[in-house]
Amino acid sequence: MENAVQNRLQSVQFGKAQRYQNLAILPLIAPADGACQYRTLGEALAAWDLAITEVSEAGSVPNLMVINRATQPVLLLDGEELAGARQNRVLNTSILIKGCSETRIPVSCTEQGRWAYTTRAFAESGNIMAFKARARKTRSVHESLESLGSYQSNQGDVWNSIDKLYSKAGFRSATAAMSDLFKAQTEALLKCDEVFQLVPGQVGLLAFVDGQLVGAEMISRSAAYARLHAKLVRSYALEALMPSDPAPAGKPGEPAPAPGGSSAPPKPAGEADLTASARQFFAEVAAAKEQQFPSVGLGTDCRYEARNLVGTALVHEQEAIHAAFFRLDDSESPSHRRRPFPRRHPLG
Repeated sequence: MENAVQNRLQSVQFGKAQRYQNLAILPLIAPADGACQYRTLGEALAAWDLAITEVSEAGSVPNLMVINRATQPVLLLDGEELAGARQNRVLNTSILIKGCSETRIPVSCTEQGRWAYTTRAFAESGNIMAFKARARKTRSVHESLESLGSYQSNQGDVWNSIDKLYSKAGFRSATAAMSDLFKAQTEALLKCDEVFQLVPGQVGLLAFVDGQLVGAEMISRSAAYARLHAKLVRSYALEALMPSDPAPAGKPGEPAPAPGGSSAPPKPAGEADLTASARQFFAEVAAAKEQQFPSVGLGTDCRYEARNLVGTALVHEQEAIHAAFFRLDDSESPSHRRRPFPRRHPLG
């Protein structure tokens, strides 16, 4: 395993668990920040130092153009959603955009029913893709890197993941936009904002659904994590709080039913149980197979897989800038799902 990632796993400490319904968050706290300086997407867009557009007037579904006018790098997070232009997209991997640069970035569509300009440039949607969809996308991008050497996702899998969320929510949107699912669950997500509070020194989180660990996130700097905290929590909360069984489909524009998790959730795991699960998960991550690929921006893109686990880490100057690891069930395990990767994007 890349030493920077191993060191980060060993350095973080577990905070006290925070809970809402069937979702529990265990804060990850670091004794010190990394030295690498960068800004988040939201910061750079707010300062008008970053512009994200289609690659041309006609556009290309799996690619966008990023112009960084400032000298400081900007961190774009895997799964972070960009809204506007011809259709909403999410990042296929975490990228540290160089200062004073133009970079073509790999993305996936999260809005099937629109291919027309609403704005010329993209804005921050405020969302990070729901955790199960991110896990599947992480796996498919890894397969693409192995077979094609590109950061392409399986777009069909991305759309299927969003369709499953619509099915669970019993909600329909005119353009099948992922962002509409977040809007429909605003009340529950605002409650999560209140419950899952940022703690001093926090640089990441471990998420548990119905007592089972489903994912982990780590950022190199606490100030950067603070700006991403609510978005990351919501990426786990959106799906965790939805009913386990699909709800009856509503008409386009109808609000989704109130979320409530599974009808009979298991007894909440105790603090010691969550910590023990966290340590076991980190041990599995440390033992996972690692492959390294040149990043789209600065640094190295490290990919991890083991039975029932996938992950990714962006490493630059011996620092793990962002790392994310997800638990997969047996049907989604890399060993069960390995297949030739399509050579053409569904929409070209």
